[in-house]
This record gives sequence, C-alpha cells and structure tokens, in this order.
Amino acid sequence: MKSIAVLTSGGDAPGMNACVRAVTRTALVKGLKVFGIERGYSGLVYKEYRELQRQSVSNIIQRGGTILKSSRCDEWKTPQGRAKGAKFLKELGVDGLIGIGGDGTFRGLYFFSQEHDIPVIGIPGTIDNDIYGTDFTIGYDTALNIGVDAIDKIRDTADSHERLFVVEVMGRNSGFIALNVGIGGGAEEIIIPEKEETLEEVAERLFQGRKKGKSSSIIVVAEGDEEGKSFTIANKMKRISGMDYRIVVLGHIQRGGSPTAADRNLGSLLGAEAVFGLLNGKSNVMIGLVNNQIKFSSLEESWKKRKKVDMNLLKINQFLS
Repeated sequence: MKSIAVLTSGGDAPGMNACVRAVTRTALVKGLKVFGIERGYSGLVYKEYRELQRQSVSNIIQRGGTILKSSRCDEWKTPQGRAKGAKFLKELGVDGLIGIGGDGTFRGLYFFSQEHDIPVIGIPGTIDNDIYGTDFTIGYDTALNIGVDAIDKIRDTADSHERLFVVEVMGRNSGFIALNVGIGGGAEEIIIPEKEETLEEVAERLFQGRKKGKSSSIIVVAEGDEEGKSFTIANKMKRISGMDYRIVVLGHIQRGGSPTAADRNLGSLLGAEAVFGLLNGKSNVMIGLVNNQIKFSSLEESWKKRKKVDMNLLKINQFLS
C-alpha cells in the first residue's frame, strides 16, 4: 500500500478534524501518500481533493466541524456514481479509503467495497452515538457537554420564573443524547424514542413534584420522539397540567464548537488505528472502541444491529429528580 484517501461525510461532528489529523500523520509516518477528499462522496464523484501533508493538518485538533467539508451525495447511491469514484481513486493511485461519518457513510463504503477492489474502513463520527460496534462515537461527548451547559443556564431562568421548560436535543432515532444530557443536567423528565410513555404520566409526576415544593421543571426531549417534537409536547402538557412553559431547541448548536478532550482523544486513536488496519489488510469494516479496546466489526452490523440505550438510567433519573 502506497497511498490512501480520507473523507468526512454526513453530519459534521466535533473531533472529526482530530481524526483527519491522526489519519494523515500516521499514514505519513508509515510512508504513505495521503489525499483528503473534499465534500464527502461528492468529492469522489466530482474529483475534489487535495494532498495532505503534516502542515495541512496543523492547528486543527481544537477546531469543530471538518476541514474537508461534508455533504450528502445522491449520485453516490447509484452504481454509476460509485464507479466514477473508483475510477478517480485509481487515477490518483489510491490503495485504501477511510470514511468518517455515520451509518449512511458506512452504507456508501460498503456498497463501494462490494463493487470495486479498494479496501475501505469506516470511523464512527456522529453526535448521536447510535452506531453499533462502538461504545462512543466521535462528537458525542462534546454534544453532551454543550447540552448540559445549556440546561445549567436554562435552569436559572426556569427557577426565576417558576416555569416548565421543554428542551429539545438532537437524536432523531436515538435517545443517547437526551438521556445523558437529562441526567447530567438534573432534568425532571426525559422523553426518548426508545420508551413509550403517555404525557399524562409525565404530567402526574411533575404535579407530584410541585406538591413537594418544586417551583420549576425541565423536560429534555429527543427530537424524534413518538410524542412529536417539543412544541407538540409542550402544548399537550399545558392542556393537561395547566403549567406555563417555554421551549428551547438546541439544534445544530450541539454540533459546533471546540471538541472536548475525550472527542479529540477518541478521534486521534481511531484515526491512527484505522491506518494500521488498512496496512494489516482490514477492509469493509468499522473501527470502534468497546470496553476501552479497539474493535473491528463489519460495516453491515453498523446499521443492521441496533445499539441500545440503558433503560435503567431512566428509572434512576426518576429517583434523582
């Protein structure tokens, strides 16, 4: 192997730059040429790239987002689009491809590897932490800290005005962020997609809390919960309980900003180990961290198997709140 390429795809996540840095510098130390593909799979289809040197990735470990940019590419979902990418990589002399992203990124790598003889490795970079095969994904820890910091600030206003606040966090199909932000921020209630719960039950618990002297409450909601998004939930809660409310949607704020030390370290570790994996003949796999140990799993598992939240934490939160 003489040359590799790296790209970031899908939603950006803090720590991606640390990962790109680690891939680049590890590969260079091993005598490999490194190409950064820009704008995800679009860069492979439309030949957007740059050769990366040590200085190319200087002073980026502390930056959020991704210096390689990201986008979603419908053409990559077709065999014809992937064939364009394979032809382009062969023109560059690339012997292996590393993709940093979520399950959509891994699907793109999987079908590409099935159709073309180029080794691929996926690195989990998504704030949702919903990828099977790793305990943590790049960006998740930063998203948690941003969420907890926001709730700390909201709590001051909630107490001052004796109000109910509904805080919506990201996680369309997964409650990892909501659950852990809720516990870390001391939320009274947490609503996640993985657990069916009626708002009448939630309202009753909040009412009991008010009887015990609580003057304000915070509900953390995962954006994709069955009950609907935060505005729907808040309106229903007002009809049920009569409580005055305010809504805060954190949205893409959770994706931005400087990555935490944990995300910088995780990105650095997985980036370096992905290069070692390619050099050792690994392909069509995702690299993850399980019980603090590097683990390779098939790309298919990342979307065919569902990573489960710890439902016991919901029960614990009810005791704590």
